[in-house]
Amino acid sequence: QVQLVESGGGLVQAGGSLRLSCAASGRTFGSSTMGWFRQIPGKEREFVAAITWNGGGIYFSNSVKGRFTISRDNAKNTVYLQMNSLKSEDTAVYYCGAGPMTTIVTRTGGYTYWGQGTQVTVSS
Repeated sequence: QVQLVESGGGLVQAGGSLRLSCAASGRTFGSSTMGWFRQIPGKEREFVAAITWNGGGIYFSNSVKGRFTISRDNAKNTVYLQMNSLKSEDTAVYYCGAGPMTTIVTRTGGYTYWGQGTQVTVSS
């Protein structure tokens, strides 16, 4: 069992930065692939970034590549999403997910556990 709590969202101007954190409880965090997704009302949850259990695999969606970075600290049971050069289209609720796979997975069905989400609003 893994419980996830996201934090770090907020209101930022276009071009600004935010760092999201996802704190996990549970002994399986260190062996889980972690993913960040985002969702706006009326649309499906969209893949943003993922990182494998040891950080050896990292993958980004094309829409955030070059602007976002993902990292994890297994000693702190936390995964981070650093978001730079934010755009208005990045506005969404951001969710982190944890899954038992050892490879990168970009579909929501691959993740077993989810946090409650944190709102990111980028004003233009």
